[in-house]
Amino acid sequence: MRLGRRLTGPLMRVPFLGGLLVLLGLLIGLVFMITPLEAEAQAWLALGGFAVFLLLGRLKGRGSLIFLVALSSLISLRYIYWRVTETLDYTSFLSTFLGTGLLLAEVYAVLSLLLSYFQQIWPLERQPVAMPEAVEVWPVVDVFIPTYNEPLEVVKPAVFGAMSMDWPRDRMNIYILDDGRRDEFRQFAEEVGCGYMVRPDNKGAKAGNINHALERTNAEYVAVFDCDHVPTRAFLQISMGWMLKDPKIAMLQTPHHFYSPDPFERNLASGKRVPNEGLLFYGRVQSGNDLWNAAFFCGSCAVMRRTALEQVGGVPTETVTEDCHCSLKMQRLGWRTAYLRLPLAAGLATDRLIAHIGQRMRWARGMIQILRVDNPMFGPGLKLYQRICYLSAQWHFLFPVPRVVFLTAPLAFLLLGENIIAASPLAIVAYAGPHIVHSIATNSRIQGRVRHSFWSEIYETVLAVYLAPVVVTTLLDPSRGKFNVTSKGGTLRDGYFDLRAVGPNLVIGLLLVLGLMSGIHGLVTNPPSSLAFQANALNSIWVLLSLIMVLAGLAVGRERRQVRERARVAAVVPATLLLADGSRVVGESVDLSLGGAAMVMKQPAVLPQTMMGTIEFDLGSDVVSLPAELLRWQDDRLQLRFAPRGLMDEGNIVRVVLGRADAWLNWDDVRADKPLRSMLEVALSIGGLFRGDSQISFKGRRARRLEREAARRGNPPPGPGGRQDPPGRQAPSVTAEATRRASRAA
Repeated sequence: MRLGRRLTGPLMRVPFLGGLLVLLGLLIGLVFMITPLEAEAQAWLALGGFAVFLLLGRLKGRGSLIFLVALSSLISLRYIYWRVTETLDYTSFLSTFLGTGLLLAEVYAVLSLLLSYFQQIWPLERQPVAMPEAVEVWPVVDVFIPTYNEPLEVVKPAVFGAMSMDWPRDRMNIYILDDGRRDEFRQFAEEVGCGYMVRPDNKGAKAGNINHALERTNAEYVAVFDCDHVPTRAFLQISMGWMLKDPKIAMLQTPHHFYSPDPFERNLASGKRVPNEGLLFYGRVQSGNDLWNAAFFCGSCAVMRRTALEQVGGVPTETVTEDCHCSLKMQRLGWRTAYLRLPLAAGLATDRLIAHIGQRMRWARGMIQILRVDNPMFGPGLKLYQRICYLSAQWHFLFPVPRVVFLTAPLAFLLLGENIIAASPLAIVAYAGPHIVHSIATNSRIQGRVRHSFWSEIYETVLAVYLAPVVVTTLLDPSRGKFNVTSKGGTLRDGYFDLRAVGPNLVIGLLLVLGLMSGIHGLVTNPPSSLAFQANALNSIWVLLSLIMVLAGLAVGRERRQVRERARVAAVVPATLLLADGSRVVGESVDLSLGGAAMVMKQPAVLPQTMMGTIEFDLGSDVVSLPAELLRWQDDRLQLRFAPRGLMDEGNIVRVVLGRADAWLNWDDVRADKPLRSMLEVALSIGGLFRGDSQISFKGRRARRLEREAARRGNPPPGPGGRQDPPGRQAPSVTAEATRRASRAA
């Protein structure tokens, strides 16, 4: 293993000396953790720890990072030891109940911190393996695109992208696996020349759909794409190299990249200035898992070996996160897995916060199901490091209950008058402060390019209240729950404040405001030198930080207007426009969408009377021509709408917009994290609450069903999500119509 090779050195060649140093280090760490100190002495120790971090934090390289991780771990463990041994002197049943809950939440948080350090400290930077030069030895691959209730317009790009993959056509079989059994899908498959499969029932949901297809196909390799994930042309050529090189690799996963913004990116005032929610997992965690041979299948954008799938009985159906469970079963049988940190496909993110919450509820339920029915810490076949990585993935989804505890814990003192930590405010700050600061700063060093500080708190705050009941009930009864499909795509003509998604957090926010008012009252009515003043100050700061997170979470519930039918993708692609009069204009794209493009092109002195033309995109290996309608040309910036004349043009649009081999190379090009700046941005994101483009909406189940049905028919219903024009409104002028088309197309 690469890690073992890197650690091989003089000390490792002398086992006795290396073991002695490790034992000495553990002994020093134990002494550091358990040595009791008074509050003042602990404060000086904390300052010394900060100084060490500031000194070594400036050093680059793996060695300094490992030291900072070890220092942070020891400080956090020292804090937990102090909490267990010196702060549990409760005076009532209520304080005992609330105090024990807070302690358990803190133990959970520290264990999560240690597990994440183990996973992320040394990511494996796996590189692609070239395919054999002899194309005739390339294997046959079956490509599965499962779908259930998604509209055809969402599925088409995935099929076109798969059919455009640079792989011998006689060695690639593409199948639409339609659990919705829809005639329009069958007809589309026949027209484009790909396979189409249905089954008599929907047993096992997506996993059952894939298993049914496995029984009716025979290629040794299977690529799986969610029906909204569009592979690039290079997907198979880049991903299959490792499968051919190492016959023990059962599955190779690539990142899930989303070209449309998720609710956090779209609704928060900070927008895309921060990494999106999934970049931490696909940008760091999976690479860390890969080092320990514990990367797992994520349901899409992956290649699997049929032999391994058959040995585990197909994709498991016992849990609703069948993908991760499938990898776990393969690992137990001795198969290896791999992760390639190159985005080779892209899909649609959840477009509404309530849908995002529903998706995370399924993930949480599935991971807890695995924890209960096939706990990775027990059973045969896994190495200890593999067990730890799988446990970390499932342990993470226990966060909802601890997160609710952390948000509301200061209210025990401010509203109920209960002391749930039996220690002076100075001692709490002296012990808890280093634990918090070192964990934030060290994680910033590890994750700074994939997750900015404090944003995890926003994500968890939004989800916690909804996921907490799911986690608890699944722990008690893992058989409960079923697979649900996440709806994606669509427009939103009017913004609205979705009380369904953030209502519980609104209640928590009101309680926190009451707690803050109580804390301010305590500060005003007690002398600064008193313990009561200090306790009110400490809890007021705590409740203020909780309130900031809750308010930022509420801002995510202010759904922005979304008038564009297609998400735009920033892309610079050389292009030539052929006008109806025969003239040619050379330029390049600014951004692209499946509906149209924004181009930088010098405007001719005289435009032809017809606004139709042909746009030729230079993709390097070839040139793709597309018919287009010119919508607006101003200041050498042209907006155009694609005007496909058939399925061939539709497929070429997908090639240009989403299928280019280099389409997503800048997926992780974000600025490095700075914790103080990130804290300010979190606070500023609250400004999203005060936008004037929203109305309150509390839709029932029937209203949501009617809205989905109307969206499928292409007729938006009234209300938030599709307001109809009032009677008697005049039709827009040609100029206004062109402007409207321009805003929707690109």
